[in-house]
Amino acid sequence: MHADISRSTFRPDRHYAAVIAQQGRVQLDADANEQTAIQLARARAVAADLIGQHGGPAGATGFALGFEGRGIELDDLTIGGGRYYVDGIALDASRPAPGTPVDDGPPADGGDKDAPPAPAPAATWTYWDQPDGYRDPERPGDRLPTQFPYLAYLKVWERSVTAAEDPLLREVALGSAMPDTAARLKTVWQVLPLAGSQLELDLEDGADQDKGRIRAAFAEWAAAQASTARMAARSERPDHADEDPCVLRPDARYRGPENQLYRVEIHEGGQADGATFKWSRENGSVTFAVDALDGTWVELASLGSDDKLDLNVGDQVEFADTAYISRGEPLPLLRVEELDLPGRRVRLSAEPDPSVGRRPELHPFLRRWDHRAGSRQTVGAGRGKQGAKARGGALRVEEGGWLSLEDGVQVYFEPGRTYRAGDFWLVAARTATGDVEWPTDAARRPLLQSPAGVRVHHAPLAWVWGEGSVADLRLAFGPLAGPIPAANEEELAAEAAAEEEAVAAERAATAGGPPALPPAGNDRTQPEN
Repeated sequence: MHADISRSTFRPDRHYAAVIAQQGRVQLDADANEQTAIQLARARAVAADLIGQHGGPAGATGFALGFEGRGIELDDLTIGGGRYYVDGIALDASRPAPGTPVDDGPPADGGDKDAPPAPAPAATWTYWDQPDGYRDPERPGDRLPTQFPYLAYLKVWERSVTAAEDPLLREVALGSAMPDTAARLKTVWQVLPLAGSQLELDLEDGADQDKGRIRAAFAEWAAAQASTARMAARSERPDHADEDPCVLRPDARYRGPENQLYRVEIHEGGQADGATFKWSRENGSVTFAVDALDGTWVELASLGSDDKLDLNVGDQVEFADTAYISRGEPLPLLRVEELDLPGRRVRLSAEPDPSVGRRPELHPFLRRWDHRAGSRQTVGAGRGKQGAKARGGALRVEEGGWLSLEDGVQVYFEPGRTYRAGDFWLVAARTATGDVEWPTDAARRPLLQSPAGVRVHHAPLAWVWGEGSVADLRLAFGPLAGPIPAANEEELAAEAAAEEEAVAAERAATAGGPPALPPAGNDRTQPEN
């Protein structure tokens, strides 16, 4: 998540059940965030154990798809409301009902009284207007396949939202000079199409009629989409340490002036020869809301609160909005070329892509990254060290060697891996130890780690044959609870008799012998010989 946090301390392998606050101690954001992560992970694990990989409650199962062929117009899918779970993550496909305005007479501007009434609001989402899909009819790649059959599936992940993207998160009573407060974690779902040819199905032998085989083929496809990237981090004592007097001990390796949480994030995915990355010493949390865009000039809502959180000439920035983040299709980073502080404006190295920042309702903003593309000194290249090369404003992924970021912080990408845009790792650097927090083995060698996120989840929804022919691939579960039957006297007597027999059997077993049997014949006492 791109949020201003000190570090992330949630470690599932430690099996912590709760965070315990102690009196008189400093309260840290990491503690509260870890408690939230523990509860969220446990709740989702329970849901996944009971439900399975995906499913919805019977009678309220969401994401029922219907195909709408529109001839010369673009095809569409209707998305039924209800709830669904994917890997324990709860999703709600219900479309919120519009509010009812106050009817206090004709409009003040004297509007047309004879104007036709507004059309009734849609009851469900569709493929084209789903809340986090941001599909564009002008993009051929966004359109539904014209060749049948194809599979419609759910893509689910989570991302952070701050006041730069959702102004309602800011408490206006604190004043404009105060920073924002807490961020939010948002669950994102999208209904997307997948061509049938992408699945390992033999359409000639009727495999496309077997829902079980379709689900299995989709599971294989989804597993192949996962990133295989692994990275390690460490800190090394820089060459100029002896020339830089500091309060830190002489053998310190991390030489930054402040504690930082470095975020190393993949910008463009793919194989190493085509993948790039970017990094931020503030976890990518330094953002600036955009008020207006005029060519290469960007007018900001406000500047940073101090030099550390401000923009400077030479900074690399990412021009983004809600649709850009949800689509996950990275564009080249831009460079700050000029500052107009009185006008709160910055001039960028190029005009932002036309698909981003032109709609104010999508809350455009600039996100600052702290690498310097093309500057060997900034990326830490030097004698005995390897510096990352730049492309499109980001840095090329170079596997098999240590790449220096700044102040002794270095990262290593494992060779032969594939990368996915948005993959990220967090590296906490601390001045007290002059080191970074990263897992190591007994010999203090850094361990390779998979990305901390973004974790993407998938679930099949429907096999679309065409008009009026959609095979439902969803799963449903019923409630665990059931009615308690009313008991009559005969049933109660039978239950009591069964309990008495059980007690007698238990007593006999405790005494070491079988239960006593009544004598054969009559029950008169026989005289002893």
